[in-house]
Amino acid sequence: MRLDKFVAHATPHSRSEVRRLLKSGRLCVNGESVRDAGLGLADTDVVTLDGAVLVLRGPRYFMLHKPLGVVSATTDGGHATVLDLLRGVERDGLHVAGRLDADSTGLVLISDDGTWSHRVMSPGRHEKRYRVRTARPISPDTAPRFAAGLALRGEEDQPTRPARLEQTGDCEALVWLQEGRYHQLRRMFAAVGNHVESLHREAVAGIELDTALAAGEWRALAPAEIALALPTATP
Repeated sequence: MRLDKFVAHATPHSRSEVRRLLKSGRLCVNGESVRDAGLGLADTDVVTLDGAVLVLRGPRYFMLHKPLGVVSATTDGGHATVLDLLRGVERDGLHVAGRLDADSTGLVLISDDGTWSHRVMSPGRHEKRYRVRTARPISPDTAPRFAAGLALRGEEDQPTRPARLEQTGDCEALVWLQEGRYHQLRRMFAAVGNHVESLHREAVAGIELDTALAAGEWRALAPAEIALALPTATP
């Protein structure tokens, strides 16, 4: 691994900040001051910053309460992204584990552990729960039609997986999905002749959005929350 990449992973410093550390002579490899950002490190090399030994950090896991208008992407030329909200966090390697469109709010999971993210978002492995408000009253046949699977426009040959709908008001419902197609819930309600006015994701893979987080706020996941997306051990 390159020295600058190692230091960026092992500290809160960005790559540009690492270059400044190198120029100032504060970084050493095996006791010797180095200034080459591209220096290749062996597994046995010891890197220090101001005399303190650096160790690669473990995987990172965050939950974020996504507000309206923010896109679920690592970069975007025209809109703020969920990673922009992680102020003070080194972004290198982070990705969104399951997108949420700009017009929706709620739980977004962010990690640099690709295997964990894949488990979280694999169709049929874990459910996602949404709170939905519709433009018109939800008809009595909506829940059974969701449960049977719907043919969405443009995907008529691939019906949706069974989804569970629990009506909580004339125009409000909780919906549990086992997959995450493009704008899926909005398209499902359109297929039954309704329109989604607001969409809020409350839970993914058993991980509940922390009600203490205001829109735009985030926190690290607790170990028990991370474990919810891991395979269940078998005896």
